[in-house]
Amino acid sequence: MEETKSLPVVECYGTPYEIGMQIGNACKGEILFSLEDSLSILARGYQTEIDHVIAEASKFIPATQAYDPELIQQLQGQADALGISFQRMFALRTILELSFYYRNILGLCTSFAASGKVTADGKTILGQNIDWYPRYSMYLLKIHHRSGIRQLALSLGGIVEYTLSSAGFGMCANSLFTETGTYRFNIPLACYLPKVMRQFSFKDAVDLLQQMARGVGYYHLASASGEMVGIESVFDDVEMIEPHHDLLFHTNCYCTERFQAHDMAATILPDSLKRRERMQHLLGQHAGSITPETMMKILSDHQDYPVSICRHPDPHKTAIWEMQTLASFIMVPEEGIMYIANGNPCSNEFLIYSI
Repeated sequence: MEETKSLPVVECYGTPYEIGMQIGNACKGEILFSLEDSLSILARGYQTEIDHVIAEASKFIPATQAYDPELIQQLQGQADALGISFQRMFALRTILELSFYYRNILGLCTSFAASGKVTADGKTILGQNIDWYPRYSMYLLKIHHRSGIRQLALSLGGIVEYTLSSAGFGMCANSLFTETGTYRFNIPLACYLPKVMRQFSFKDAVDLLQQMARGVGYYHLASASGEMVGIESVFDDVEMIEPHHDLLFHTNCYCTERFQAHDMAATILPDSLKRRERMQHLLGQHAGSITPETMMKILSDHQDYPVSICRHPDPHKTAIWEMQTLASFIMVPEEGIMYIANGNPCSNEFLIYSI
């Protein structure tokens, strides 16, 4: 039986600082847990003190300040609401980059986008399962920017957001792992994505993302008008991926041939290729009739359980980094809505949230 479990929703207005204060005040417990738990895991990976991890994270601040002063102001608002230093608050936005070196935090996600002739009504649909530690919480931000842009942003404990914009496009993201490059020369993905998703057009967002995406992320953006593009990144290069038969799908392994020689998915995430192949098979089965309800069933798929599209902790393992699907979402940009299951989609009802 499916459980009806709504998400905490925080509606935010005003200046970036005011928005940050509102988020911090409303989500204090979730953010503080996410921050302290993530820093503790990274400190153990480093075999060092948390203050050293924060010092490493702070090396990203000058480049981020130059790139997106609005994000810096928002994070300052959150820090003041939580009663912590800005440096500590900022460190949460660097967790994915820093974890690349510790191998203890692994983002395991399966994403899709479909439009045109493969959907039942021609509307664009995109979404994914978000896989992370079972003890973390998700919350939904409903942000009204002074520019006029409105967003639904599904936040993974303040680490990163998955965003639908009133400008008519949405974004999905998956972790990638490559042997090459150095993270120190790049802005963290959780720091460049907010500005990408504040753009007024799909083209401007894609152009900025192509410029900024480097290192540990795959993204796809899809719009109400049927535009779709995927972007794979390594630390010093990026590749644009065009949809095939109006479909995009991705997990945690590289599709770009020139990036595959250094792809670490086979070692770190051996189930990634199987999940990608399973998503491709299921999308192909339903091509021409894909609806949000179709994708709810696909995102609940349990082939190769527990490391399936709908991921569950392995009952035979006790490692603290065993992952689980924390939320599943489906966006329909034309309608400005997100369907979100708060937890594994196999056992939690998808609820509708609107911009």
